[in-house]
Amino acid sequence: MSRFAKPSQRDIARLAQVSQTTVSMVITGKAEAIGISYDTQERIRQAMRELGYTPNVAARSLQGGRNGLIGVHTFEPVFPVSADDYFHQFLVGIEQMAVELGQDLVLFASTQGADGTRSIYRTGVNRLNLADGVIMLGIEKNDSEVARLRAEGYPFVLIGRRDVAGVPFVTTDYVEAAGAVVDQLVSRGHRSIGYLARPLDTSPQNERREGFRERMSARGAITVFERFVEPADLVSSWLRDAMASGTTAIVVENYELIAALDSAASDVGVAIPEHLSVVCLDWGAHDLNGAAWSHLSVPRRELGRRSVAVLMALLEGEIGPDHAEVVPCELPGSATIAAPRSGLGADSGSRLGPR
Repeated sequence: MSRFAKPSQRDIARLAQVSQTTVSMVITGKAEAIGISYDTQERIRQAMRELGYTPNVAARSLQGGRNGLIGVHTFEPVFPVSADDYFHQFLVGIEQMAVELGQDLVLFASTQGADGTRSIYRTGVNRLNLADGVIMLGIEKNDSEVARLRAEGYPFVLIGRRDVAGVPFVTTDYVEAAGAVVDQLVSRGHRSIGYLARPLDTSPQNERREGFRERMSARGAITVFERFVEPADLVSSWLRDAMASGTTAIVVENYELIAALDSAASDVGVAIPEHLSVVCLDWGAHDLNGAAWSHLSVPRRELGRRSVAVLMALLEGEIGPDHAEVVPCELPGSATIAAPRSGLGADSGSRLGPR
């Protein structure tokens, strides 16, 4: 390699004594998935450092080359920097992968206006152009700005499913995960299962409900109720009525409802899981002991890591803008799942004793 030539993946492969394909897998974050050993990955990263390698993209090089900056943008009013914020672990994963790939991060706080809302084009131009590409996260979204970015050809990756052509994303399979929870409960003998959720209309919530409904139907189980309520409005008398109607298990969509359900159960003498099995389809609270409740573990940190890997692959031209990647959830443990108690069923609520 010439002293002044920019190093390539072939140069890295030669120095690390591996194939160019292996180098590509490490750079795009796919090494672990295909079984490349940790030692080999480290040897490649060391070669990258020695050669001063920064991935190239032909389309970007025509505009002055890459600057090694990955942007992070959210339409939320505040970046999730607090450890107890649900989205904090996404940022941790983003940072971890950026460090591994030798990229710097920039948080686009300048897109926030005085009213707390964020706009990429607040000043009339795309502020994200400071970075080579951007990762977007959060519940809030602005579809018109996302469409404008896509039309401009600006590289970005969304965390969360988007059924829009030309918008790459990394997500988890909430439909399958919720269905697997139903399978788990049915396999323990539950046939009368309720669904408790907050009245939200976001993609993750809708996917979980879809997975629950589809699998309940497929397994021939009875959906005793679907109740959509805020935690403050969950009253104890409702739970007693639910138990009297034969409910033996409740799938809780959001972790925010767990504390309210636990309090209601205590008030009416329902022991969990002896009288009632409970599974939460997500977890993110730090003020409750997640280990004490059976819950899906959404791989938020891994989703953050994969979003960086996908963005780098997009910048390298190795994947197209329609790329979608799914990271599986970890299924619940048995902390609050038990077989239905003999004798519980219709009209059994009045016979329930203290916890």
